[in-house]
Amino acid sequence: MDYKTLTALKPSEYSDAANGFRAVSDMASAAKDRIDMQIIGAMKSANEGEAATAAEGQLQELAKNFHYTQAECGLISTALDGFAYDMEAAKRKLDAAVEDAHAKNFTVNSDGSVSYPSAGEKTDGKIPEGGTVTALIGDPAADAIGRQAARFNPNPNARYAQEYADRIADALKEATAADEKWAPKLRALKADDDLTVSDRDWADVKKDTAGVLEGAEDYLHSIKEPPKQGTPKENAQWWKGLTDQQRADYVAVHPDSIGWMDGLPTTVRDEANRTVLAEARGSAQVDLDAWMAKEPARFQTMHQLNPNTGGEVDVPVRTPESEAAWQKWEAKRKELQGRIDGMDAIQNRYDDFVGDESTRPYLLGFDNKNLGHAVVSIGNPDTADNVVTYVPGTGSNLNGVDGLISRAEVLQDQASTTDPTHSTASIMWLGYDAPQSLVPDATYDTHWADNARAPLSNFLAGLDTAHHGGHANSTLLGHSYGSLVAGETMRDHPDLPVNNAILVGSPGTGVNHAKDLHIPVDHVWSATAQNDLVNMAPPDAGPLAPLNPNAYKHLFDDHSAMYGTDPTSDEFGGHTFKVGNGHLPGWDWKLMPAHSQYWEGDSLKNMAKIATGGTA
Repeated sequence: MDYKTLTALKPSEYSDAANGFRAVSDMASAAKDRIDMQIIGAMKSANEGEAATAAEGQLQELAKNFHYTQAECGLISTALDGFAYDMEAAKRKLDAAVEDAHAKNFTVNSDGSVSYPSAGEKTDGKIPEGGTVTALIGDPAADAIGRQAARFNPNPNARYAQEYADRIADALKEATAADEKWAPKLRALKADDDLTVSDRDWADVKKDTAGVLEGAEDYLHSIKEPPKQGTPKENAQWWKGLTDQQRADYVAVHPDSIGWMDGLPTTVRDEANRTVLAEARGSAQVDLDAWMAKEPARFQTMHQLNPNTGGEVDVPVRTPESEAAWQKWEAKRKELQGRIDGMDAIQNRYDDFVGDESTRPYLLGFDNKNLGHAVVSIGNPDTADNVVTYVPGTGSNLNGVDGLISRAEVLQDQASTTDPTHSTASIMWLGYDAPQSLVPDATYDTHWADNARAPLSNFLAGLDTAHHGGHANSTLLGHSYGSLVAGETMRDHPDLPVNNAILVGSPGTGVNHAKDLHIPVDHVWSATAQNDLVNMAPPDAGPLAPLNPNAYKHLFDDHSAMYGTDPTSDEFGGHTFKVGNGHLPGWDWKLMPAHSQYWEGDSLKNMAKIATGGTA
């Protein structure tokens, strides 16, 4: 970049452009929400049939376009703010050098060279003449010689002029570097010339985000950074201290971290996580498409003799090698597809929303790491009178998140029926990697729960921090291994903002008595169905014993040492509530309805009573 260009450049114009793109991003966000939360819901309520379904699909595609526009315009806005910041820094250096030069009555020429007047002691009756110098930034040896010459020049102005010329050149070099850095990044922020937002488009948004984040590093450092490992209250204070522009820019390039930042408003986290969800969904589909193209042959063609004709025929035959290769490919295909199905299940909550604000979905956490994590709230916990947080257990992962969210939905619906005068937000918290097998993971290892204690504690404290107008009536619901997560979290965080604990199908909570959960024992409730898997240990385990006598006894002999006292026992204290016995269709623990039927019948009604501040 040359001197004339940088002199004429006005960084504020780029800041103004950033504000314009930010306004477009905000309008796109509002349009997306209006379509998702109002128009589609109204159409579902008023129309049905093929035409209505087709129109609904078109509206959902339009909402995707607005969402994509929101994300990309947010990135463009941040990129322009970053470019303006870099250019402003270079321009300040240039203006300071020019101002200093003018203060000495030097002339800065259009090419950035500096002319200085005659000055100094007379030699042979003459004052040393003035001159013009250019920057000495290039070859180090030549630069050193030039600066030496300036220092020995009898005209003292030569030394100052050289300094100003070098400072001007430094500013031009910095501006050129910023221009070269940002030009390709801004050019990359361009959508395809069609009206379809594809999976690859969303995968590209993720790449664009990384590019803008890298370029805007200096600009973002100028914004007060969030506290490292901050508490929810510290996070909230940081967020409140930012301007609207700074918030928008930070969310645009850090949606993943904002989405998990406990203490921030639910609406902010939801918006950030929906972008992360869309990006992850696009990337996952691209990965699946690429994997599908690698499908190995499951059969090999073998030449065999046809006994009827005596000739050879080609027969497809499975070999151990081909079958093993295909099975390995199929396992990964199922995993990739399962992740996509889980992400679609979350998005479907937005697509199927019909406009009742008490049942509006909010995504309070999402990523596709490890087993996949998601935190979904039905209703806004920032404004709800009652907030119940459900922690699922063994076998939970992103692939099966649809059923987990459904449990939060039916509990929210039952709570609204139980207490229609107060609002209830029902949260499914899969913010940890749950054990995936009963043996040995869930049976012999508590590290899954140990690793979940801090995240769950911060999440619950964050809900309390972000809540409007006082504290909500907070209930922590742990199911299966999730009850161990809940129990350990309450045990190790005495000041946790939890009013009630519900423990269902629990193998233990990590404590021996209800009082160790640090809430009044009459606010601790537990229940286990008679035919639940966790009752299978003793040889006299009711109707299960004849089916498989003693088969699982060894799994539970030492449980009390690791998991604590059975929360439904008299020794534990607290209360129990009525649940059904549960059905017995088969032996596969993942398919044991007795372990999963707490979200129906008397059990569901009793959990809703507890979650709304009553008794079962």
